[in-house]
Amino acid sequence: MGRLAPLSEEPTNEEDESSNGSKKGMRQTWRNWIKTHISLVFNKRSDLKILLSVLGCPLFPLSLHPDQSLNEVSSSAQYIIQHFTAATGCRKLEGTVKNVFVTGKVTMAMGDHDLGTAGVSASGAASSSSTVSQKGCFVMWQMVPNKWLIELVVGGHKVIAGSDGNVAWRHTPWLSAHAAKGGVRPLRRALQGLDPLAISTVFSPAQFIGEKRISGVDCFMLKLSADQTDLAERSDNTAEMIKHVIFGYFSQRSGLLVFLEDSYLTRIQSPGTYPTYWETTMSTKIEDYRTVEGVMIAHSGQTNVIITRFGDNLKSGPAITRMEEIWTIDDIAFNVPGLSIDCFIAPNDVQKHYLPDDNIDWRKSL
Repeated sequence: MGRLAPLSEEPTNEEDESSNGSKKGMRQTWRNWIKTHISLVFNKRSDLKILLSVLGCPLFPLSLHPDQSLNEVSSSAQYIIQHFTAATGCRKLEGTVKNVFVTGKVTMAMGDHDLGTAGVSASGAASSSSTVSQKGCFVMWQMVPNKWLIELVVGGHKVIAGSDGNVAWRHTPWLSAHAAKGGVRPLRRALQGLDPLAISTVFSPAQFIGEKRISGVDCFMLKLSADQTDLAERSDNTAEMIKHVIFGYFSQRSGLLVFLEDSYLTRIQSPGTYPTYWETTMSTKIEDYRTVEGVMIAHSGQTNVIITRFGDNLKSGPAITRMEEIWTIDDIAFNVPGLSIDCFIAPNDVQKHYLPDDNIDWRKSL
């Protein structure tokens, strides 16, 4: 039985799938996406679906269990993480918090499409005139350490994504359920200041690369990169994930994570065609830290995205798509009664199509 199409972190062929049923959506491959990505990205009718595909439920580049030994971490990086854990008080959560419940609001907008050189720097948001914004809300459940579920509703569309500890997946009304490629990774939204314990865990083996002033705040910079094994697991014969790196900017004064930036580059080529490259850069300003049961949690922020498509076959130069999201947290609570592992069981479509030779018994593993 075939594997589900991968959970793409790029715009996907969702416009066509809405009319062809969920079965075709489950058979969708990178080849289908390559044939239609140009028309989708530059089709204004598809703006909302692109926003939800890219900004809705993106995954973090790395898992919560990095392989690198802490003995190999620089003393500077250790100091920065120790400062962060002390500033947030997140060590209080260890062994005491079993689950987390979060509600929040989002406002998403699509920027103008243009041609030329683009990039997002940590000094500020990408500038672009946006189309009509779409408002929405989300509810997120998380069970320590790697089970999570999020329901996001924007502009009348509902997207659900989750992880049962073995696989991450996403479900949309136009594509049904799709499993993610590679190992289980946390939800990026949780690493935007909502889960300081996970932040400290993920960035523990990071590389200290210097200092930078962002929006008037002097910051230490930590860098993480997905290794070649992870990149290979997230690639196939038509799409190669070349890199996925992330930078965390921690305030020198407060010790808090104030800016998060990650970028991934994908090389796409089907037989007989020129390669096309997609680079997606997401930058998130994190602010409004408040104390929740003795732990500092970020309650608002802004995420900006630039998708740049380039290659020898694009004679007019790079094609650029811009997006933005403003998010706020309404409520967060720890150890909510009644939340069990049954809440994180993957949809039947994912369970049914998961390859048996992966040696994963879904129910037993839960």
